[in-house]
Amino acid sequence: MFDEDWVYFQAPPSEMTFINRIIEGCDYLGVVTALDGKKGIGFVRTTKDTAQETKDVLQSLPIPVRILTRLEAFAEAEQT
Repeated sequence: MFDEDWVYFQAPPSEMTFINRIIEGCDYLGVVTALDGKKGIGFVRTTKDTAQETKDVLQSLPIPVRILTRLEAFAEAEQT
């Protein structure tokens, strides 16, 4: 259900809308979904072809964005 090729990330929760709009502006990259919006954990549904470019875009933003593995993202989301 949650693909390894998707790009998982953590960013300040207040910046999730900003990230969504940036990724939406790059039509071909993917779709942003929050795993835990209160913790700023989300993912971009990408393909193998767009995953690295998506990571590059996220890391070039003027906000702190940490790229996570799928397992890290779920572990962070489950922590209280």
